[in-house]
Parts: sequence; C-alpha cells; structure tokens
Amino acid sequence: MSEPTTHDTGLVLELMFRLGQAYLACGEQTSEIELLLRRLALAYGMGKTRVVVLPTAIFITVHDQVSERVTLAEGPRQPLRLDQIAELYRLGGQAQQASVTPRQALDCLTDILRAAPRFGALGALLGHTILAVGVAMVLMPTVANIVAAAVLGLMVGLLKAAVRERTLFSVPLPVVAATAVSAAVFYGAERGLPVDPLHALVPPLVTFLPGGMLTLGMVELAYGDMVSGSSRLITGLVTLVLLAFGLAAGAALMGVQPENLLHASAQFVKLPSASWAGVLVFCVGVFLHFSAPRNSLGWILIVALAAFAAQRGAASVFGAEISGFFGMAVAVPASYLIQQRFGGPPSVVTWLPSFWLVVPGSLGLLSVARMLSDRAAGVEGMITVVFVVASVALGTLVGASVYRFLSERFSWVFARLHKLRAHLRGGRAP
Repeated sequence: MSEPTTHDTGLVLELMFRLGQAYLACGEQTSEIELLLRRLALAYGMGKTRVVVLPTAIFITVHDQVSERVTLAEGPRQPLRLDQIAELYRLGGQAQQASVTPRQALDCLTDILRAAPRFGALGALLGHTILAVGVAMVLMPTVANIVAAAVLGLMVGLLKAAVRERTLFSVPLPVVAATAVSAAVFYGAERGLPVDPLHALVPPLVTFLPGGMLTLGMVELAYGDMVSGSSRLITGLVTLVLLAFGLAAGAALMGVQPENLLHASAQFVKLPSASWAGVLVFCVGVFLHFSAPRNSLGWILIVALAAFAAQRGAASVFGAEISGFFGMAVAVPASYLIQQRFGGPPSVVTWLPSFWLVVPGSLGLLSVARMLSDRAAGVEGMITVVFVVASVALGTLVGASVYRFLSERFSWVFARLHKLRAHLRGGRAP
C-alpha cells in the first residue's frame, strides 16, 4: 500500500477550487480548467481526482490515499485584470509542478486577487477613454466620432469607477451606461453635431460587449461542452439585447423614435489610414485600463496588428463574415510563440486584446440596434453575427492546432531562436 500524501488534503482542495474560480474569472475554457486542476492534484499526490467545471460552479473530488474529500464552489463574481491574469498563470504553472506548497500558493493567490491596479483609478479612467477613441478610429474614423468617443468613453469610465467595489450595482451597469451614452449621442445629434449616431454608440460601450463570451461559447460547443457552451452563448446574446434596450431607452428619453436610430454614414468624411493608428491607440488604452503587466505593450501591439492585418486582408478577398477566422488563426499561434519561445507574457495576455478587436461584439450590437429600426435587417444581421462568431471560434481552434504542429515539426528552429535570445541577453555572440 502506497504512503499517503504529505500535503494537507484540505489545503490542496481549497487551492484547487480557488484557482478554478480565478481561471473562470480569466475567461478560460472549462475543459482546460479541469485539465489544469487535475494536473495540480496529481502534482500534490492526490489520486482519483474528479473535476467538473461550469461557468457558475466547480465540483471537485480528491482522494489522498486515505479518504475521499468533496467540495462545491460557486463561480467568480468579477473578471480579472491582465496583470492579475499573468500572475495567476505563473502561479498555476508553479502549482502544477508542486514547486510551491499549497499554503504558499494560497497566500500568493490572495495577494494576486487583492492587488491594486498598476496605474490606479486615474490610469484605468484614462485607459477607458483612450481605448474608446481607438475603437472609434477603427469603426468610423471621423473627427466628430473620435471626439464623441473620447467624451463618452470618459463618462462610461467614471460610471465604472463609481461601482468598481459595489458588486450589486455592477449588474445593471451595462444598461445604465448604454442609456446614458444613447441619450448623450442623440441629444448632440438633435442639436446638429456632425456625429454618426450608430457608430458613436459602440466605442464607449466596447468593454461591455460580450464578443469574447460569444466566441468562447462557440469554442466550447465545438469541444462538446454543451452546458458551458450553451450557457455562455445565451448569456452573451442576452447581454447584447440588454445593451440594445439601454440604447433604445436613451433614444426614447430624447424623444427619438426607433426608426431614426440609423443615420447614413456616407456623408461623413473619414480620416485616411486612421484605422491602423486606431489599433495602436486601442492597445495603449487596453494596457492602461486593464492594467497589463510590465513590458507587455509591445507584444500586445504586435499580435493585435498581425490579427488586424490578417482580418483586413481576408475581408477584402473573402468578405467580412469569415475574416475573423484569419485574424484569430494568426493571433493565437503568435501569442503562444511569444510566451513559449520569446519569454513574453502569458499568451492569454497578448491575444485577449486582439480577441476584443476581432470578435464581432460591436457587429452584434450594431445588428441588434438595427433590429430596433428595421427588424428584417436586424434579424439578417444577427444571423450574420452567428456566422462571424463561428468563424472566429474556428480560427481560435485552428490557430492553436497550427502552433502545436509547427512547434513539433520545427522544434529545432525554436531551439535555435531560444539559444540566440539567450546569447543576446548575455551579451555574447552565438
């Protein structure tokens, strides 16, 4: 009979469900979380481990060769920032190798979750304003829309800062923010400001858009996780509808009828090449607002530009509906390459901003907004969103497979690059 584990079973079990909650707060795939937690239990000597992870609950059973322990934990309440995500994945890697004790890992996890934003409240507010400007430059780069995005992005950033520590008020925040943005946009439009209302509504609300949730739901459905995939997909669609309700409510407060939600965009003069500069501005805003880890801005920008270029190139050849496939097929392997071969931040830190840039969250909101004024066009737009989400999800899956294939087939190239990087860091010629 084998000797029982030297680690306290209760501590290991607590570490497993708390790490599982944190991984869920990162937006990680449920099947991947199950695999990570089983590896952790094995590293600490726990046998016969069973883990079931859902977006709102975690079920864990472990056996320490003496007795069996069972626990149930609820899902997370708030998402994590990029700096917290980076530290969490570093800690998770250490725990899977048992290089830290369960108590040390729990203390470190507590410090990560309690850590203050790197740039403080002012940096988060400034970052939200900047990323809203970046989205406006990508969607509809006119001077009026960019100025409106800055003002409205600041307003929404203030709303988010006011409810940051109040979980109860964060639930209706997207609807309240959408109502406020819509009322402000249509108030200005009614008084002759040269803004394109439909495209001016999206940039300030971009951090509420559930494009990532919709795509992750599609990915999990593709992997056969029907419960997790369906719940995330439905939650994302409901979030879009609630945002659209807020937009309609704001328009109604200003006395604007739903059929007047749409304005022609051709009359507005776009700034040339502003969309490419918008990617840079967006990445800077994400870096500040989501408190990205040190030395990650350059990597975030490289992946975002590569994904944006692939998406734009594919859109000109194949159409916008499937262009997201090519964007994510480039972003995912690039992020893995940066993490594992160039010593960059965790892949999730570099590809999440690209994800937010490529996924059709804004397209979905535009389609729902159109439904308020033209139901036939809105329904057609929502069908298009389904195809776009599917293409982004497939691109994510294919991108991960491509990296694994290249890593196995051309491992000698990566080894040479790693040796070259080590020599350059040491100041010696290879």
